[in-house]
Amino acid sequence: MLVLDTDHFSEWQRALEAGSRLRARVHLARSGISLTVVTLEEQMRGWLAEIRRHQDPHRQIAPYAKFQRQVEAFAEWIILPWDSDSARLFLNLRRQGVRIGSLDLKIASIAIAHDATLLTRNSTDFAQVPGLRFEDWLK
Repeated sequence: MLVLDTDHFSEWQRALEAGSRLRARVHLARSGISLTVVTLEEQMRGWLAEIRRHQDPHRQIAPYAKFQRQVEAFAEWIILPWDSDSARLFLNLRRQGVRIGSLDLKIASIAIAHDATLLTRNSTDFAQVPGLRFEDWLK
């Protein structure tokens, strides 16, 4: 199974050159593809912040429309949960001294719990996570 990190998911959605190459490569891999609930959280935080930036309700129309399209797009994906296995792995990795951002470590923990390969550009941080398989398919 492949799990898209937030950076790969963003390119997937844009479907520009990098996103199109990613889609083609995933299709050729013939592997299951998913997101984590943490990627959903990161995306939602971004859209909600954009909506809050505008006090004028008319200026919120476009961000709300984009937010709605984002929510609808998530319905097409398998979303891997934050569960007790992921939480246990997260705490174990913290005890081992893995010091990367909490959201990245949660994504890594979910990928490990599901025996998945994480597709990410963030090899510097994810290389610190023992047992995590990851690759950058946007190169």
